[in-house]
Amino acid sequence: MRLLVVVPAIALVTLILIPVQWFAVRFDLPLKRGLPVFYHRIVCRLIGIRITVVGARITEHPLMIVSNHVSWADISIITSVAPVVFIAKSEVGRWPIFGMLSKLQRSVFVDRSRRHKTGEVNAEIAQRLAGGDPVLLFGEGTSSDGNRVLAFRSALIGAARDALAEAEHAGRVWIQPLSLAYTGMLGLPLGRKYRPLIAWYGDFDLFTHLVRALRIGTFDVTVTWGEPVPFDENSNRKNVTRELEAAVRRMTTLALRGQVSAPQAAQGR
Repeated sequence: MRLLVVVPAIALVTLILIPVQWFAVRFDLPLKRGLPVFYHRIVCRLIGIRITVVGARITEHPLMIVSNHVSWADISIITSVAPVVFIAKSEVGRWPIFGMLSKLQRSVFVDRSRRHKTGEVNAEIAQRLAGGDPVLLFGEGTSSDGNRVLAFRSALIGAARDALAEAEHAGRVWIQPLSLAYTGMLGLPLGRKYRPLIAWYGDFDLFTHLVRALRIGTFDVTVTWGEPVPFDENSNRKNVTRELEAAVRRMTTLALRGQVSAPQAAQGR
């Protein structure tokens, strides 16, 4: 019964807002950043996602955000709290419906099998950064079971330096860690055993997992902003990657244990 209400409601909102967002992107209107935030807030409300935000996104630009990755719901959750542009695998752009929505949100698609396209991708990232868009990438390069944070890939963080090389007026970029922790379901604490009901990883079929999650009802997620790290041409990519990974792992662990506190540096900038 819940699916019969939620799915048509999301479909209706999507169909209404798609042409509006297309028009905003096509004519480069400021609405192109705000509309996805509005849309994903509605989606989160309809699905029943309750979000607790700890800390704050910094206002300085250029800004890259590095997050852990747990579920397809991450996209709506993150966008509902920040007007981000995602760096996504090229396959995502070919997915039915989701691919179109990703393009309308002006995602940057990376084809890891075509290294000769790296320059074009970096130029596109640099363009987003120069335009004031917070650019988000998932540091693990894949999704986890929600109980842990996987190792971050330094090659992904290296995109920041490559993008700086393409930028004309940016000497450095801020990189801010972001943690997603799914902590509750139906008003009850979500333990290790049941967290994969929300986490989408491995060989789980997307449609099957999506339907199952929509049937569950309300679930809770804690979004924690960490202390930003300055990154320039002299920064050590691997050291910065380890620092970001440690920060996200620490914030996620605290959130899963119900022990969250706002990072002072993230609040004060």
